Amino acid sequence: MEKESRPSWDNPMQFVLACVSYAVGLGNVWRFPYLCQMHGGGGFMIPYLIMLFVEGIPLFYMELAIGQKMRLGSIGAWSAISPYLGGLGIASVVTSLYLCLYYNVINAWSFWYLFHSFQAVLPWSDCPVNSNRTAYLEECEVATPTQYFFFRETLNISSSIDENGGVHMGQALCLLLAWLIVYLFIVKGVKSTGKVVYFTATFPYVVLIIYLIRGVTLHGALNGVKYMFTPKMEQLANPQTWINAATQIFFSLGLGFGSLIAFASYNHHNNNFENQAITVSLINSGTSIFASIVTFSIYGFKATFNYESCLERMRLLLMNTFELAEDTVHIDNISFWITDLNRTQPEQFAAIASRIETCSLEAELDTAVEGTGLAFIVYSEAIKNMPAAQLWSVLYFFMLLLLGMGSMLGNVTAIITPLRDFKVLAHSLSNETLNGLVCLFCLLLGFGFTTRSGNYWFTMFNEYGATFSLLFIVLLEIVTVSYIYGLKRFEKDIEDMLGRRPNWYWKIMWVAVSPLLLISLFVFYILNYIQGGAPTYQAWDKDVGRSVVKEYPVYGQVFITLLLVSSVSCVPLTALYAFCTRHQRGVRVSENAGHSVTSTV
Repeated sequence: MEKESRPSWDNPMQFVLACVSYAVGLGNVWRFPYLCQMHGGGGFMIPYLIMLFVEGIPLFYMELAIGQKMRLGSIGAWSAISPYLGGLGIASVVTSLYLCLYYNVINAWSFWYLFHSFQAVLPWSDCPVNSNRTAYLEECEVATPTQYFFFRETLNISSSIDENGGVHMGQALCLLLAWLIVYLFIVKGVKSTGKVVYFTATFPYVVLIIYLIRGVTLHGALNGVKYMFTPKMEQLANPQTWINAATQIFFSLGLGFGSLIAFASYNHHNNNFENQAITVSLINSGTSIFASIVTFSIYGFKATFNYESCLERMRLLLMNTFELAEDTVHIDNISFWITDLNRTQPEQFAAIASRIETCSLEAELDTAVEGTGLAFIVYSEAIKNMPAAQLWSVLYFFMLLLLGMGSMLGNVTAIITPLRDFKVLAHSLSNETLNGLVCLFCLLLGFGFTTRSGNYWFTMFNEYGATFSLLFIVLLEIVTVSYIYGLKRFEKDIEDMLGRRPNWYWKIMWVAVSPLLLISLFVFYILNYIQGGAPTYQAWDKDVGRSVVKEYPVYGQVFITLLLVSSVSCVPLTALYAFCTRHQRGVRVSENAGHSVTSTV
């Protein structure tokens, strides 16, 4: 009866758009282009697409099937399969909670940049002057205006995780706004989410298309696109290339968080989730490739701009030092003049030798940046050099905001749906109240990321809060479905919903290929963590204007261990609780039976 009264999507398109909005997120824009750049451009597409078909689509299909069959959130669905597996759902909820705590902070940064884009001159275009108005601020001069704006104006970051400070009020207000909007998006549950995804899933593509048109027309954009599609096939022999391709597919589709199970639980019983799993997976990967073309066109523009600026500095240096005629030195023959002057006038050249730079377009394009560095520093630096920079800044950060908000809908749904499946909460709290309490709880904890050392804790959650636990969760999911619940039984469930059994491709992936791949990734992660030594982080050094590597203090390393263990420990602890509970019930039943026999005698 409880399942029958469960709300549903208005139509299958809402479900597809919700999955697209959830799966297509910030990782498509800032992680995939970085991996392409690091692993041989177009050559990375080969392992990426292979991993999509042997890992991504089969696991995506499996989670949708479980959610649609059980019509429950992650905790209820796995408990229904076996009471000992309820901890698998709890682990998913805990991991989603960790993600929600820090992921919305990125949306707060997007709001911050979006609001600052409505200015006559973008605030990250130039360095601010000092209090005496006699020079630029030293921290900005030794770094760059874009780095200064991110690390000082946006984060007001401390020099290490040990150095705490007060809350950044601007960031705190932006975080409050981000959570308020998330709450409004999910306030009515699936009914309100189903309306919102029409916008959050489609508008980012409009912005990407606009950016593509603008990007390919920028000076030097083709240098970046050519760099992306020029394969370095030797990278295929590098095991790290395949591992990164597998993990990118894994995290990009949002497997293991419980969001897909939650979304699918609102489907009608006979919904064709097989076609939807294939469609959403292909859209997600296609978006990564499409976004990379846009990103590399911007990369090309920025790299060409920096390369030509370097050549122009060298041209002016040579002209002013050696009193050369202006028309004799140009950017195409700088190398010739440097070599010639070093040979013919060695003493005069030695005086400026320390100021000679090596200008290389290839080196500029090889500089790989990911994550916040790409989204908020590299892109900002490229945007400030575009005509009508304010317009492109508004469009870009609005797109980032929608991508982040779309993913947050899935992340929060992964927490709320299992909670609503508990009858106590469902009967005592309305949708609006429960959703509001979850958002408020995450907001209050999220304020910690807006302190001066908050970015270091953000990095800790980003690097250790989900990776290990998700690999463990999805590995246990597929082993459970294939070998505990039973593949034959799972096939019958699919036949009951779709009217046909899954073909040989799905069965081979579930039984053999995907589990072996996940075991390999899991083992690699553990070995890599052990061999990596003490965990480190990038700390901002304002004196040198760049990030420096520092080792986490003891309490930081203890907290990392808790992050790694806290979610996965839910599985054995819940299984132990279920065993003890059933054992006690068995003892009580035996005692009652004994008393009954005695009284009868």
